[in-house]
Amino acid sequence: MDIYGFYKGEAFSAYKYLGAHITAEGVVFRTYAPNASRVSVIGDFNGWDDTPMNPVADGRFYEILCPDVTEGMRYKYRIYDRQDNFIDHCDPYGFGMEVRPGTCSVVRSISGYRFSDEKWLSHRSDCRDKPLNIYEVHLGSWKRVSDEDENGWYTYSEIADMLIEHVLECGYNYIEFMPLSEHPADESWGYQITGFFAPTSRYGTPAQLMELIDKCHRNGIGVIMDFVPFHFAVDHYALTEYDGTRLYEFPDDEAAYNEWGSRNFMHSKGEVRSFLQSSANYWLEEYHVDGLRMDAIRNMIYWNGKEYLGENRYAIQFLKDMNSGLKARHPSVLLAAEDSSSYPKVAAPVFDGGLGFDYKWDLGWMHDTLEYFQSAPMYRTRDYHKLTFSMLYFYNEKYILPLSHDEVVHGKATIVQKMNGQYEAKFPQARALYMYMIAHPGKKLNFMGSEFGQLREWDEKRQQDWDMLKYPMHDSFMEYIKRLNSIYLENTALHYDYDPTNFEWADCVSIDRCVYAIRRKSAEGDILAVLNFSDWYQFDYTVTIGDEYEAELLLDSDDQLYSGTTPHGETKFVQEGGVLEMDIPPFSGRMFLLKK
Repeated sequence: MDIYGFYKGEAFSAYKYLGAHITAEGVVFRTYAPNASRVSVIGDFNGWDDTPMNPVADGRFYEILCPDVTEGMRYKYRIYDRQDNFIDHCDPYGFGMEVRPGTCSVVRSISGYRFSDEKWLSHRSDCRDKPLNIYEVHLGSWKRVSDEDENGWYTYSEIADMLIEHVLECGYNYIEFMPLSEHPADESWGYQITGFFAPTSRYGTPAQLMELIDKCHRNGIGVIMDFVPFHFAVDHYALTEYDGTRLYEFPDDEAAYNEWGSRNFMHSKGEVRSFLQSSANYWLEEYHVDGLRMDAIRNMIYWNGKEYLGENRYAIQFLKDMNSGLKARHPSVLLAAEDSSSYPKVAAPVFDGGLGFDYKWDLGWMHDTLEYFQSAPMYRTRDYHKLTFSMLYFYNEKYILPLSHDEVVHGKATIVQKMNGQYEAKFPQARALYMYMIAHPGKKLNFMGSEFGQLREWDEKRQQDWDMLKYPMHDSFMEYIKRLNSIYLENTALHYDYDPTNFEWADCVSIDRCVYAIRRKSAEGDILAVLNFSDWYQFDYTVTIGDEYEAELLLDSDDQLYSGTTPHGETKFVQEGGVLEMDIPPFSGRMFLLKK
């Protein structure tokens, strides 16, 4: 490893030097502890007694070869501070950890699995002009072996075929996994990390995770992983005060802690930048992950996310350097920012003055849309332009439209439950909402369970309520989502999100009717969505499409196939003189293909 580059914050592969590496002679342990007085390795192989490590390089790194260590053995570093007090730490660069509540690192190989996804990787792209329909998954609660057993998870290998089959059946082409890095508390959902290079052992080994990703690729499914570059868990066995000093975090408490009570990385330090860059690159390089969704970017742009405290120029520069470095090494991966700020050019190349992300979550669209559908229909004429506002700023960034895990927990209710009214009225509104989402420019993200109308809020300790599919309303809702997603994947007009000539409000002035019409254009044919979000029939509604176009109905959300009221195959509309005329039922949408 280039030690000087490590200190300058330029390393992207520090994990190839640091950590526990299996060799023909045994296992080489290396760690970086610049302020320690001495360091030992302890583990299954020495009775958990000190085996002193040797200072190497400039004396700030420690190393030892242990010939009798084999894969699967547990270990820790015993790090002595300047007063000769010690704390036993897991390995910051360790490739494996034991299942919580255990806190030891585990010797793991990351070179044994052989991928067979060359075809996928050769055609992979950032999906800028292609469909990107993301299914967000918390792996421990998608499906479980048992809800009664707190450790009742499937392994990465066991869940692979089930998950892939469902994703393909429902019409998603990417899976986004909530953080798979090791974390001590199930309740943190993986966002309070102790092992930035260790896939959580809850679901198995590194090789098993590689197998899951490889199978996804062989079935044409991309994999995005949540990555947390802002903060880490407070547990002292991990990164906190690693060498007896605040090595990774800020020296003062005001800057060191955040709103979640965890520790903030100090991005002005070169070794911290090298650590995080290497972790991001590790998942892309070693696991063939296709993209990273980076958490809490607002908190990196502004000190602890508070705009009045000013910009954190060190963290901003770090994001630019990391993103440009990752794209240089992996041009076809996608980098997405979860950012609630209005900071400009988050999703723009660094050479164009941006932060280097490919995409940014459109949290404004999400909040406005859900608030609109939560409101009573009598107020929707008043709030009509809450749904048109998003297009006033849409071209400022490259947006993903997220209906994510954050919106289905903590008393917020699930997506279907948010819809105004009683049970029977919620589903037609949800069907119309998802048609609006698909028609609106921007890539798509939907959280697991939403595809069949989950009613219970998400709980990380329980699997999704799959038995709801025995009820016609939920089963038909999932059939509707399948059809809607297939339309999205198959029609190129819905893929050119960021070309202003691709989008047109065919109607955004029918305020009293609460009707909207969105048109998406392409040479292969246009897509027109007509949406009635009121609770009454809209009779004799007309929208102009042009004399040269012929309209073909692709989907009616009110079709009885989807528990609507319109008999299947009997949706009525009239095309005359370049105008479509129709009666639109309450809370419904229709999607047409317009071809010359």
